[in-house]
Amino acid sequence: MRVPLSWLAEYVELVPGTTPEDVHAALVRVGLEEEDVHTFELQGPIVVGEVLEFVEEPQSNGKTIRWCQVRVAPDGEAAADGGDAVHGIVCGARNFFVGDKVVVTLPGAVLPGPFPIAARKTYGHVSDGMIASARELGLGEDHDGILRLSTLGIDAPVGTDAIALLGLDDAAVEINVTPDRGYAFSIRGVAREYAHATGATFRDPVEQSGAVDATLDGFPVEIRDEAPIRGRVGSAVFATRIVRGVDPTRPTPPWMVARLKLAGIRSLSVLVDITNYVMLELGQPIHGYDLDRLRGGIVVRRATPGEKLTTLDGKERTLHVEDLVVTDDRGPIGLGGVMGGAETEMDDSTRNVLIEAANWDPVSIARTARRHKLPSEAAKRYERGVDPEIAASAVSRVAQLMADLAGGTADAGGSLIHEAPARGAILLPDGYVSGLIGVEYSDDEVHDALAEVGGAVTRVEGGFEVVPPSWRPDLTGRAELAEEVARLAGYHRIPSVLPVAPPGRGLTRSQRIRRRVADTLAAAGSTEVLSFPFATEAENARFGSAGGSPVASVKLANALDASTALMRRSLLPGLIAAAKRNRSRGLVDVSLFELGTVFLPEVGRIYGSPALPLGDARPSDAELETLQAGIPPQPRHVGVLVVGDVVPKQPGVTAVPAGIIDALDAVREIALAVGAEIEIVQGSHQALHPGRTAELRVGGRTVGFAGELLPAVAEAADLPRVVAVAELDLDAVIALTEPGLEAGQIGTYPAATQDLSLVVAADVPAAAVAAAVREGAGELLEHVQLVDDYRGSGVADGSKSLTFALRFRAADRTLTAAEASEAKLAGAGLAAERVGATLRE
Repeated sequence: MRVPLSWLAEYVELVPGTTPEDVHAALVRVGLEEEDVHTFELQGPIVVGEVLEFVEEPQSNGKTIRWCQVRVAPDGEAAADGGDAVHGIVCGARNFFVGDKVVVTLPGAVLPGPFPIAARKTYGHVSDGMIASARELGLGEDHDGILRLSTLGIDAPVGTDAIALLGLDDAAVEINVTPDRGYAFSIRGVAREYAHATGATFRDPVEQSGAVDATLDGFPVEIRDEAPIRGRVGSAVFATRIVRGVDPTRPTPPWMVARLKLAGIRSLSVLVDITNYVMLELGQPIHGYDLDRLRGGIVVRRATPGEKLTTLDGKERTLHVEDLVVTDDRGPIGLGGVMGGAETEMDDSTRNVLIEAANWDPVSIARTARRHKLPSEAAKRYERGVDPEIAASAVSRVAQLMADLAGGTADAGGSLIHEAPARGAILLPDGYVSGLIGVEYSDDEVHDALAEVGGAVTRVEGGFEVVPPSWRPDLTGRAELAEEVARLAGYHRIPSVLPVAPPGRGLTRSQRIRRRVADTLAAAGSTEVLSFPFATEAENARFGSAGGSPVASVKLANALDASTALMRRSLLPGLIAAAKRNRSRGLVDVSLFELGTVFLPEVGRIYGSPALPLGDARPSDAELETLQAGIPPQPRHVGVLVVGDVVPKQPGVTAVPAGIIDALDAVREIALAVGAEIEIVQGSHQALHPGRTAELRVGGRTVGFAGELLPAVAEAADLPRVVAVAELDLDAVIALTEPGLEAGQIGTYPAATQDLSLVVAADVPAAAVAAAVREGAGELLEHVQLVDDYRGSGVADGSKSLTFALRFRAADRTLTAAEASEAKLAGAGLAAERVGATLRE
């Protein structure tokens, strides 16, 4: 919001000499953020001049210039630049006449740009200044000719300072208005806030406007909302006023043009400028209709399917059934609270005007503005909340200005529908504000602050009852009232104290383990990423289900992207997208991991929990369990993706590409960080390569998978054929792992090592053989490692030879070779029993 200082000074006292920086500092004290300062960037001397004579001189380039004699100072006085009273000036415009008063920029002046003015030789003359157009002065976009003061209704003496005359010496402060403080989108609201900050006297502009009679006799209006959103009707207030006999061709006064320009609004015509001016002044958007183009009375309703409306920007829009529309007997003539229609637009032929000021439901307006991509100034105010009590005053203010500036005559009456519900009282208990803010406030301070805000404050037993003012829809509870007390009493009173953490608390076991997992993977060379938790139906089916069939998913009611409207069931789609993005930017060798939640609703189950009453106390454990039971399971997973070379090619070193072994290494790193025993067995997954997929188990329960993506899946993501991935349910791994496991004792006696070669059927997993050997060998076996998988000469077809390196150790003695051999053969015996293994000769 841009606030011209001269306009602000009409409604709150500004001490002489107040600068924009002073105003910004005051507004910051009450919580409004400063943005910028805007001026016309003009520097004098710029004066009123009178055209005494001119000679038209055709040029060789086909252009005709005028060599003008312009009086810029009264007879006998020097000009503002120290020169003669009459200056010779070359001008290319031809829209002025002898005797016209014009704006003359004398040598030494600077126009916006910056564009310095100096005497210079041109077209065979020395032009001693310049006659300015409206655009050159920064007043508008009109550059077809120079600015004639008579067209603005101005007749000032020659030599008068034109900067002050046209209001170009003003400045505007710009502030950032947060969504909860829509009242600050007006001079009225900012003036009130400045008064809060400085103690200056505030003069409410609403009280200076007449009100319209509460009758429907002036113009027939009906509100017919048969499909309210959230039980709220689209419009509860609708006021009109008629002004007859206006002259839309009259010029907008320069003071109004200057203020609108500083406020960021372009001057269009006197009628439109007046409606914009009152909107900025009071915060109440106004719309004007050409009364003679209306057919019958006005009905406010929701649009019907297929209805269309051509808005003021010339675009035909297909309306939605939630859109609020203003209609007459022919149909929609305006998109309520957003933009008017072209059929009833005010133009140069308008003679009679119907002025409308309404109060629209913020939710409806916000949805309509976004649906039709129409972020208008009106919608910006309505969606934040407009004071429902000022509509009648606003139409009266417009009617007054149209009578004064456009020569119209306002009808004595008008129409007003006012069905806005009264604000309810909020109980503010004694001590609540001090307890919440952490500062001791007296009862008088609380009372005075809330009364200054505009609330009706009544002392009751145990506290205050406060009825918030109509212009503050954001004040809905005691916490908001407490914030107002803190704001007006001064934020400087709130101490900066670092809270002391209570003893005996810290991270939970799960939190510590999750951090350890992230640190471990990062230390192993992987990079943590954070991806959006949204997925497509195909991604959820491919990565988040057992068989690749459609699964139950959480669907977003208002998705950012309709193609990814589901919550993810797996972390892999996000990791694949991140890898694709990195490779497209030249990072071809990447190792990524993510820790995040996935969303796993059960098929056929409807989720939801009863609403709990609001209160100041923490919910009980039972209430928290009830809330938790009403949402789908959201376990935390850890996902890993490795693509490219894990060992880059170097002189003397061959590149080593990523593969399943890297995914399994990541799983082992996670197991080490958690302290878990993760069993890796042959598995299958619809998105992974057959034969290169591992199922991950803890305590017999499947907790994830690892392997290589199907080449077709990798190719669809523009990745190499080999992409190693792993994903584990980290919450399940932590839950299945016994906490507080002690580290094993380090052996001090020598180890005995032996190899064991077993022949088994080719389809027997090596892990099953190793497990049998480990169990059969007993406690003397310290470590078993597969070192060779041979298939060929000397081994029967359909079989394979697996060689294991075994390490034996006793805790209390040095083992003999016979003891180690006995344990080895015991392991081989159990493997023979379980999987049909035989010793290889």
